[in-house]
Amino acid sequence: MQIDRADFADPQLQRFLQAHLDDLAPTAPAESQHALDLTALQRPDVRLWTVHDDGHIVGTAALAALEPRHEELKSMRTDPARRGQGIARSLLDYLLQDAKDRGIERISLETGSMEFFAPARALYARAGFTPCAPFGSYRDDPNSTYLSRRI
Repeated sequence: MQIDRADFADPQLQRFLQAHLDDLAPTAPAESQHALDLTALQRPDVRLWTVHDDGHIVGTAALAALEPRHEELKSMRTDPARRGQGIARSLLDYLLQDAKDRGIERISLETGSMEFFAPARALYARAGFTPCAPFGSYRDDPNSTYLSRRI
């Protein structure tokens, strides 16, 4: 497996990210869905990575600037057929190291509070993320769980 910065011209990336949005659509009302679309992921304050295996994208994750030395983990997804193989953990570790190397001190994230997101919450807990108050532009929402960790 290879982790690289995303190539936004890759049609495979566009399909992978759309599948992410499609997977999330039935999980919560629109106002409680916070995944970034392809355009938002191309903002200069966002860094998106892909995991390729045998020429196929099997994972994505991004870091988006919140404030000095504080970033948000966004668009974390593993191909459903590849879940449970350590792809997400490898990608998360890679992003945390990248953030640390750039002087970032805190990573926060928002994920769903529903059962669909239980594996993600377990992954983040194993990686040292703990519950926190809503951050950035987020507000209390029963459909959201907010987590953060120092690095």
